[in-house]
Amino acid sequence: MTETFDSTVTNTNGTGASQAASRAPIIARTRAELKAARANLGDGDIGVVMTMGALHEGHATLIRRARAREQHVIVTIFLNPLQFGPREDLSHYPRMVDADLEICRREGVDLVFLPTPDVIYPDGDPGVRVSAGPIGNVLEGQARPGHFDGVLTVVGKLLHLTGADRSYYGQKDAQQLLLIRRMARDLDFPVEVVTAPTVREADGLAMSSRNMYLTESDRETALCLSRALRAGAAAAAEGPSAVRRAARAVVVKEPLALIDYLVLVHPSTLEDVPEWYRGEALLAVAGRVGTTRLIDNIPISVGPGGGALEVFSENAGRDQPPVNRAGSVGL
Repeated sequence: MTETFDSTVTNTNGTGASQAASRAPIIARTRAELKAARANLGDGDIGVVMTMGALHEGHATLIRRARAREQHVIVTIFLNPLQFGPREDLSHYPRMVDADLEICRREGVDLVFLPTPDVIYPDGDPGVRVSAGPIGNVLEGQARPGHFDGVLTVVGKLLHLTGADRSYYGQKDAQQLLLIRRMARDLDFPVEVVTAPTVREADGLAMSSRNMYLTESDRETALCLSRALRAGAAAAAEGPSAVRRAARAVVVKEPLALIDYLVLVHPSTLEDVPEWYRGEALLAVAGRVGTTRLIDNIPISVGPGGGALEVFSENAGRDQPPVNRAGSVGL
């Protein structure tokens, strides 16, 4: 059993990465500037890390992973209005462009794409969007209707615009990651989707731009989310019911955490796994602490010898039959 609260990637890209880290990245704000800068990068594979800004160590870890593998690294910083619902205040999302650019410089990013909405959506709200389908309507999709349609639409556009060979994402946004993988596979995007383990604070809290909104007491309350995941993972060898029972036993002791969901689901369908299930599964939690909504998850292996995983295997869930919502084997 492996339990990971932090993950760092040593830069193994040699002199090129060291030289890149010593200079400021090129900044492109328009499609024309991006195209020209992209052409000037020269030969070699390109990795992209897509962000909405307010970068933290989790983003930096993704950049390092890309820097260690790719000849060139692009970071996109775009606050995408399509993924915010009518009750979500886009104007309150933190904007820290100077600090973001300094992190990009420090981590050796070659090119930063920093567009405004009129650059990404020149005709206003797009008449055609990518639909996330049924998987986009559960869990986070149920709490934020239309959110994943907005995510997939902008990710698809940015993949086209950057022309990246690989795109890097954190395990923390598990549902988003699953949907991006499905979109790339189902719509034949010529890109490899790369997953990095969730990066956590020393106390176990998953790193998020939203953490800055937590008061000191909120933060103490929020730790019940990661504790619940650890407790569930520790019970994984005993089966799904034991996982759910152990995780719930933690969150019920923290009345100030308003839990939206705490689920153990199939890694490729997000359907609840039945008691007979053995294999990789996603233990996920979401809740509101104070005024801040937080999400967290941990991949686990359920059954004898099971426990926490850093990330899912490449074929996670494909070697187990899917289950429908009644818990029976899908056809």
